[in-house]
Amino acid sequence: MYKTFSEIKVALEKGRTVQDILQKYLDNIKERSDLNAFLEVFEESAMKKALEVDEKIKNGNAGRLAGMVIGIKDNICYKGHKVSAASKILEGFESIFSATVIDRLLAEDAVIIGRLNCDEFAMGGSNENSAYGPVKNALNEDYVPGGSSGGSAAAVAGDLCTVALGSDTGGSIRQPASFTGTIGFKPTYGRVSRYGLIAYASSFDQIGPIANDVADIALVTEIMAGKDEYDSTVSSKEVPSLSISPLKEKLKIAYIKETLDTDGVDPEIKARIEDLVNCLRADGHELIPVSFSYIDQMVPTYYVLTTAEASSNLSRFDGVHFGYRSADAKGVEETYVKSRTEGFGAEVKRRIMAGTFVLSQGYYDAYYTKAQKVRRLIQDRTNEILKQNDFILLPTTPSTAFELNAVKDPIQMYLQDIYTVQANLSGHPAISLPIGKHSNGMPFGLQLIGKHFGEKELLDTSAYLMEFC
Repeated sequence: MYKTFSEIKVALEKGRTVQDILQKYLDNIKERSDLNAFLEVFEESAMKKALEVDEKIKNGNAGRLAGMVIGIKDNICYKGHKVSAASKILEGFESIFSATVIDRLLAEDAVIIGRLNCDEFAMGGSNENSAYGPVKNALNEDYVPGGSSGGSAAAVAGDLCTVALGSDTGGSIRQPASFTGTIGFKPTYGRVSRYGLIAYASSFDQIGPIANDVADIALVTEIMAGKDEYDSTVSSKEVPSLSISPLKEKLKIAYIKETLDTDGVDPEIKARIEDLVNCLRADGHELIPVSFSYIDQMVPTYYVLTTAEASSNLSRFDGVHFGYRSADAKGVEETYVKSRTEGFGAEVKRRIMAGTFVLSQGYYDAYYTKAQKVRRLIQDRTNEILKQNDFILLPTTPSTAFELNAVKDPIQMYLQDIYTVQANLSGHPAISLPIGKHSNGMPFGLQLIGKHFGEKELLDTSAYLMEFC
């Protein structure tokens, strides 16, 4: 099976067609349907695109992604195709436009194979909150794939597509990448357009890729990135070539000592990261322990702010403007109440209610305003560390993937994000790289956080670490 785009390009050079390659993925999806990774396979439109790309290859005018088969998380719009954010409230909804990232990938002749399962409205850390059932980990189906982009990670790990797009609000690309042994990348906030992404928390959300190869991550990110007239939050900074280059100088990397001096991290993950730190030092790189005193404040800050934004963003799904409408409702108020009660799942309701509370009169300053101040402190401290160092190193997750239905307490589930939310609160780019396998047979990842708009340096270093590890 084709795990990387470079393998696909070799196959094309040897005479295989894009249709052949697509068919291999389609066959794999059918064989592994028990993973529940895909909510819908776009077989007809994907085959049509593959035929067009084969013609372009014959004529010598194919795009840079010719032959790459991409799955998209079910919160990214694709014109003429359904999108539901894995929620009953958007069941049957068909998008009338494509997200900017989709248009840019199609323009370079990528083939979009289908929409991938996720936690409802991207709210969750295990992909058990989907209205269409949980996704299973492709490496062991008794375990979760992580969330909310669990379908994207499972699809890449299970060889169901070359690359998958996810969205990362608090680690929803990097955490499932760690749980599935794949590579997950969250660009700098504002580097990639959010136009066409169904919003969860607008000042946190960022689209990014999951893949098996850093070079594939770099290529897809470069094509998706850049200013967009449809999204005023996208930076107008020029996007450099992100093609992987060898390192020219030794690295100076800060590692957050609180993440390793705690019982909260699995001992095997801790030991592997400490071993890597020592190996990098022995190779001439500077590895500097730094203190980050806001570790305990990050998850509460994140959930106060994101639930507040979710309360606002999801207000449009009311059975009147958008979404499912209860058949039993009579009158305007009952339409709102019954449609949202029946249409939203338990976790989405929980977060809407929490967000409405922190924004309510009498509590706004105590919670929302204070959380914004703490967010600024977290960003300032992160910038301070990165002024003196090239990157920040820390675990992606405190543990490997857990078994399905093992975590019942919502607070315990929220704490799965303890090491990933920092990059979303501060807006920095971050990546999860697979660096080992636990004695339980499951993989785990290492996380690197880079400087704002430092995707090039972060990806070059990631490619080096993948070889070094």
